[in-house]
Amino acid sequence: MDSSVEVKELELIYVIVNFGLGSKVVRIAKRSGICGGTILLGKGTVDSRILEMLALSDVRKEIVLMLAEKKIALEALEDLNREFNFDKPNHGIAFRLSVRNIYGVSSCKAGDYRGKRGVESTMYNAIFTIVDKGRGELVIDAAKKAGARGGTVINARGSGIHETSKLFAMEIEPEKEMVLILAEHKLTEALTTAIREELKIDEPGQGIIFVQDVNQTYGLR
Repeated sequence: MDSSVEVKELELIYVIVNFGLGSKVVRIAKRSGICGGTILLGKGTVDSRILEMLALSDVRKEIVLMLAEKKIALEALEDLNREFNFDKPNHGIAFRLSVRNIYGVSSCKAGDYRGKRGVESTMYNAIFTIVDKGRGELVIDAAKKAGARGGTVINARGSGIHETSKLFAMEIEPEKEMVLILAEHKLTEALTTAIREELKIDEPGQGIIFVQDVNQTYGLR
């Protein structure tokens, strides 16, 4: 093991904004020292009876993923919040998650910070559900019945036409959707139970759910 490799506390920043704003998010984050990011396409939900009547309740979203040291992540989120005003309705959502380890980046290694979970109180969880394409809306519907406000459906795919990537040994191909729901910690168990029961997640091939603690959020009310 190379003892010269610096161990750092790394975090993954998620920023969800309306379609077309992802590149702007990356540009602003670079001012704080973040090298770059990955932009995914998704579909969010808006609770509005009028929009539902007009079939406009689904909104195209961009999800920006950026990796950074904790200090830089904090500065970047503050800069992004000042620019996008996440506290205002429909201006976006941003949050950060701890990274336990990272591979493929020779210049840094993430430390294991399991012992520090008490330092920051976790008020929110990020619930990720991977299901067959077309079933993402069922996930959101089930979660809403249990108290969720909404979610974001992300189209997941492999890196090439003949390739697939895997998460927990489950193939992520064009016919899969990943649903991201942010929820208060006290609601997480009820939401995951509702999704599991409604979509029969415990049966083979029906999907996967995993939950992560959220360190900080912007744009949730």
